[in-house]
Amino acid sequence: MEIVNAANQWAKAEVVSSYIFMLFGISYLLASYAFGKWGNTELTKALVIPILVAGGLLLMAGIGFYFSNNTKLKNFESDYQKNPTEFVKSEIGRTEQTIKTYKNVALKVFPLFIGIALLCVVFLLNSLVKAICIAVAAFFFVLVLLDSQALKRMEHYHDKLVLTEKVLRDQ
Repeated sequence: MEIVNAANQWAKAEVVSSYIFMLFGISYLLASYAFGKWGNTELTKALVIPILVAGGLLLMAGIGFYFSNNTKLKNFESDYQKNPTEFVKSEIGRTEQTIKTYKNVALKVFPLFIGIALLCVVFLLNSLVKAICIAVAAFFFVLVLLDSQALKRMEHYHDKLVLTEKVLRDQ
C-alpha cells in the first residue's frame, strides 16, 4: 500500500506541474497582449502572434496534464487493490517508457530546438522570423525546465516501484 502513496505523491506533483504550465501559458498570453497594446518596435509587434500561440499551447498542455494526472490520482488505489503485482508491473513499464522519452526528447531534442531558434534570432534579419524563433525558444525552454523536473520525479517513483516489485516477488 506504500506504493499507492508514492504513486499519489507523484501524481500530485504532476498536477502542481500542470498548474505551472498553465501559469507560463497565461503569462505568455499576457505578454502577447502587452506587446500588441504597447509595442512600438517592429520586433515587438511581430512577437504578438508567436507568443500568443506559444502561450496557448502551454495553457492547453497544462490543462491536459491536469486532467490526465487527476484521473490517475483517482485510479491508483482501486487499480492496486485489484491486482498489486499487475499494478506495479504496469507502472514500471509506463515509467520506463516515459523516462526514456524524457531523456531523448526533453533533454536532447528540445535543447537542440532552442539552440537552432536562438541562432536564427542572431543571424536572420526578418522581424517576423526572429519573433517566431524567440517564441519557439521560449516555449521549448519551459518544456525543458518542467520536463527535467518531471524526469527526476519519475525516476524517483520508478525506483520505488522496482523496490516494491522485489518485495511482492519475495512474498
